[in-house]
Amino acid sequence: MSWIETRSLFLIFSCLSMLGCGQPTDRGNISTPVRKPNPVGYDLSNPDKVLFLPPILSEISGITNIDSSKVACVQDENGIVFIFDMAKNEISDQFTFHYPGDYEGIAKVSGAFYVLRSDGALFETGNDKSSASAQQIPSTAGISADYEGLCYDRRNQRLLIVPKNNPDRCPGYEKKHPVYALDLQNDKDAATEAFELDLPEITRYAAENNIKVSDEDKVTSLMVSDIGVHPLTNMLYVISAVNRMLFVFDDDRSITYMEELRPDLFSMPEGISFLDNGDMLISNEGRTNPASIMLFRYRIK
Repeated sequence: MSWIETRSLFLIFSCLSMLGCGQPTDRGNISTPVRKPNPVGYDLSNPDKVLFLPPILSEISGITNIDSSKVACVQDENGIVFIFDMAKNEISDQFTFHYPGDYEGIAKVSGAFYVLRSDGALFETGNDKSSASAQQIPSTAGISADYEGLCYDRRNQRLLIVPKNNPDRCPGYEKKHPVYALDLQNDKDAATEAFELDLPEITRYAAENNIKVSDEDKVTSLMVSDIGVHPLTNMLYVISAVNRMLFVFDDDRSITYMEELRPDLFSMPEGISFLDNGDMLISNEGRTNPASIMLFRYRIK
């Protein structure tokens, strides 16, 4: 082969490389990059499904999965549990459990729902209209705070409850964000502190892993809007609506991942829940866009 022929072949292969002749992902006739999940299994920049909610759920503040197609929701004005059918994209049922109030979280445990009010009061109610009368459980640990995060910790058979802000603590505990637990097996009348999330550890983790965020305050204060325990890994997921951040903590409740959420996707992430297969649901209050529930498929390496 002559030098001219060799040079011509080189130019052809160079042009093909610049045009990107790699193996495309088959989605009809459109070539898109293969998704690469982050270390905890989700691509938070690309929801697999976005469900826009009706106006009555514009102030959606908490969600919990019922099964693979239905979730229960509360909003922060009315004492109503809404059942939303994700397959039909509509409210399939609703029932009143208490007076209007600032309700922030909901968790399903067997045949009951637990609803968290912002003052720390919990309400236990049945999962249908026939048993909708609510029993109020005493305020969380007796500590005054603005409570927003609620989830069921299946492994330990308890509810986890988290304040939005770090409440006033004794000297030496200002940098610890408490997580309270209500034991559903032995003592449902007393929520106690279960563990703490270490704020300086979060700051160190961000620095050591060169994690860049738009505002340094986002990693020095959690501003919790909801929490969830992953059904397969037992990791604790914490979302912050105000800061648009997701934090993930391991079994020892040490920080293992964090990500700033895109404002064009996450207008106000207020609720988080998981399907049994690990798929994650995040709900957004309505702002410039309608309220929504986004589904992220669980993709492990």
